[in-house]
Amino acid sequence: MGKIEAMIYVYVLQSQLDSGLYIGMSSNLRRRFDEHQKGESQSTKGRRPWKLIYYEAYLLESDAAGREVFLKSGGGRRFLDKQLRNHFVLYQRREAT
Repeated sequence: MGKIEAMIYVYVLQSQLDSGLYIGMSSNLRRRFDEHQKGESQSTKGRRPWKLIYYEAYLLESDAAGREVFLKSGGGRRFLDKQLRNHFVLYQRREAT
């Protein structure tokens, strides 16, 4: 059995303040989530608290970066709507503006 590689995570947060989504990428998901919760991220500090609702793990940063770009696109949002349909029934998301 080979060495386990460090994973790169693409993640989706939902604001408990305005129900909007945030999509990001990190090699340390726990640390990055804590930074979002503490307001240490400029792009998310005004919409706290956050709930982690989805993540994917990749071995290559380039694959993760491509997936992050896709999830931020219209097709990616449609994918998330289908993938998380039961979640969004309970916790409706704010439509993108």
